[in-house]
Amino acid sequence: MKNRFVSSLALTLTLSVLSSTVMADTASEVRQVVLDQVAHMNQELTQDPMRLSKDGSIEFFSSGGLLTYLDRTSGGNTFEMFEGSIKHIEVVVLVEGQAAVAHFYQEAMMQPTGLPAVPNYRTRVTQVFVKEDGDWKIRAAHWSPLMGGAGTSQTVVK
Repeated sequence: MKNRFVSSLALTLTLSVLSSTVMADTASEVRQVVLDQVAHMNQELTQDPMRLSKDGSIEFFSSGGLLTYLDRTSGGNTFEMFEGSIKHIEVVVLVEGQAAVAHFYQEAMMQPTGLPAVPNYRTRVTQVFVKEDGDWKIRAAHWSPLMGGAGTSQTVVK
């Protein structure tokens, strides 16, 4: 009887550790995706359209305005200059391996193509991620300027 209890306890603890390790992996994966997005913009001066879900993403932009639907054919933002960084990424795992929400701060000096420069872009970001074909994709987002910072000068999605 005692051996059965010890075996059951050991199995429960093992499953608990494995479960928390997997959750930590989901959060780490999503954090890395967020960092990869800004690295892509810093290097390529464009947003990767494949960052979005195959079903598109609904978003509020930091420039204000109404809810906007984006899909992979919308054409991501392009920049004449973009130097951005991400701070304080927190990830909430909603469904292990399937859905998560990332909250973070983004700062940048940027100039969207054909628009005035935004030297003090500072915004809070919430992005909802879903896992599709093994990769994390954005399904929804909200960008909200920090007090003392700036959003984009106007909606920059074409």
